[in-house]
Amino acid sequence: MHVRPLAFVAIIAFCAGGSIAQTNSTAAAIDKYLEPYVQSGNFAGDVLVEKNGRVVFEKAYGFADREHRIRNTAATRFHIASISMQFTAASILRLVDTGSISLSDHIGGFAQGIPGADKITIRDLLTERSGLPDINGLPNYDELLQHHQTPASLVAAVEGRPLLFEPGSKFLHEEHSAYNLLALIVEKRTGLPFAAAVERLVFQPLGLAASGVDDDSMAQALHMARGYQPEGLNGLKPATAINWSGKTGNASVYTTAGDEARWVDALFNGHALSAASREAVLNSPMGIGYGWFRSENKRFGETTWNMSGRAPGFASFVLHLPGAHTTVVVLSNIYSSATSPIGYDIAAISLGLPYEPLHPRAPGPAELKTCTGTFQFGPDFYQANAKIALLANDRELSMRWPSGDVSALLPLGRDEFVDRAYWEPVKIERDASGKPVALVYDRFRGTASTPTPSY
Repeated sequence: MHVRPLAFVAIIAFCAGGSIAQTNSTAAAIDKYLEPYVQSGNFAGDVLVEKNGRVVFEKAYGFADREHRIRNTAATRFHIASISMQFTAASILRLVDTGSISLSDHIGGFAQGIPGADKITIRDLLTERSGLPDINGLPNYDELLQHHQTPASLVAAVEGRPLLFEPGSKFLHEEHSAYNLLALIVEKRTGLPFAAAVERLVFQPLGLAASGVDDDSMAQALHMARGYQPEGLNGLKPATAINWSGKTGNASVYTTAGDEARWVDALFNGHALSAASREAVLNSPMGIGYGWFRSENKRFGETTWNMSGRAPGFASFVLHLPGAHTTVVVLSNIYSSATSPIGYDIAAISLGLPYEPLHPRAPGPAELKTCTGTFQFGPDFYQANAKIALLANDRELSMRWPSGDVSALLPLGRDEFVDRAYWEPVKIERDASGKPVALVYDRFRGTASTPTPSY
């Protein structure tokens, strides 16, 4: 297994007594910051910070395989979910660079069963402005993931379905179907299976030796992390097994933190793609596309580039700050979106900026019981017009969604929690008598309705 030399040096430094890394205040601060996430069962994985092309921090935490007590290391390979889109986009752009396709080509020649195929361009797919219906939202999507798929079968799943909007007109949500179709285009233009094509077009030329596309043949591969999902307040259990081929193009890549950092360096320093293709990535409309989100970030005082991913058993985050010449990679084999705040805070620690540590608390049964109730949310909520129940037992407070799913809430302060599954802030508002009158979830506010008994 190829390991980046600088990353290897960083790991040795953390293991050696009295080393420079151990006495480095920034490294110590990052390590201390991560401890409550690890101890509360909300992070296990690898964290890497690169500045000016040099790895200044890398450390792995927790277990790659909890049942066999195999620890995560810098060589551990993680599924990176939606960050996979970066490598699908890169494969397409490498084909553009060779003249095999053009960003302005329409998709009719690749998928004739798609309504509006004569209007949708490859650029629309890359920037997630195609209007294609989202395969992840299909009623049979979970069943689809239980069987081997190909790009052709994934595209066939949305064929004949009407477009959601005029192609190129807007961004509505992450377009998983668009990247399934891009994978099909890569196959048709190269004559290779998607996994082999990405290896030839991207991974091999850039020396990303630990990276690949999971086509359902990786179960026994070396250094592959096993995925886990939260159970209750602090527990973990093996994630539901899926066929990763069901996410081909949009979430099927596995990699290491070192390889992801190397890819970011190759992209932003200009030698991964031609100047024209690199310009397309850096100036995508609305700051969305090619597997990235671009924004003006007030916290860091500059333009930032980020992407996060979450798929059964795994979560990932990458942040690049070109002005500060800093990249942060957070890869986890726990199905929790904590990776995003972790990544932003570690960037802040690295740059000497303020950050908020995690301080879980343990309220007693009596306090938890006062939090129960049922709350009605509006049509703009994640699940439109959802009625959310807060349930309490002697140990924890949980949210029950209309689907029947239950999310444990990690207590942070009086009436302040975080949804352990989605890592969204949750706050209870009370009236003068102390009765809950509203539940604030992220930016949404639900008002109390009929009481819900505790269990």
